[in-house]
Amino acid sequence: MLATLMFFTSKVFFVMAALLPIMNPPGMVPIFLAQTSRNTVAQRHYLARRIAISSFVLLLGSMYTGSFVLGFFGVSLPVVQLSGGLLITFSAWRLLNDTPADASPASMQGGEHISKEELKKHAFYPLAFPLTVGPGSVSVAITLGASMTQSGHGLLKYTLAPAASLVGVALVSLMVFLCYRHGEKLLRYLGETGELVFMRLTAFILLCLGVQIMWDGFSQLATSLLKNQL
Repeated sequence: MLATLMFFTSKVFFVMAALLPIMNPPGMVPIFLAQTSRNTVAQRHYLARRIAISSFVLLLGSMYTGSFVLGFFGVSLPVVQLSGGLLITFSAWRLLNDTPADASPASMQGGEHISKEELKKHAFYPLAFPLTVGPGSVSVAITLGASMTQSGHGLLKYTLAPAASLVGVALVSLMVFLCYRHGEKLLRYLGETGELVFMRLTAFILLCLGVQIMWDGFSQLATSLLKNQL
């Protein structure tokens, strides 16, 4: 019983340790606030919840079925990285050149008339994908799913490993929700100028990550092409 519990706990922490560094929910808070600068507080809270739910579905779907879906359509992970990196680079570039809205009630008046359907669409793209769950985390989730199917045997392989993956992804999504839900409090001590500088800096780092992901995908494709020619 103790060995089973240890196996389950280790897999949960393994999933969290693999996903959290690349997703970095606290570091994505400035991006979330910049993308929702024209939304009301209530709408931000709603978006945070929807993003967490979408992140959970995306990560779990990638973990359980990602490799089969990519194989079915004949899409490789490097292509996912290249395409997703392009999306992240585009979003980060737009954030760097976007004029931030004032945090005054007058600037949020337009946001009060946004429908829930529009909020849901915005929560999924680009907030959930590719900003929160990007090609890097999708690739990690697919890899984790493949490794989980090779863990243990019998009961451990077909019940505990998938259950541990589900719990790990749920905890990661919960952390995303808490960081986005209380994002304003996390950055309040910086002041308006410090918050703006932090948002721009985070957007630049996100731009660099997007280019890096694109380069990783391109490098793997180029290496594969060279091997095939030799």
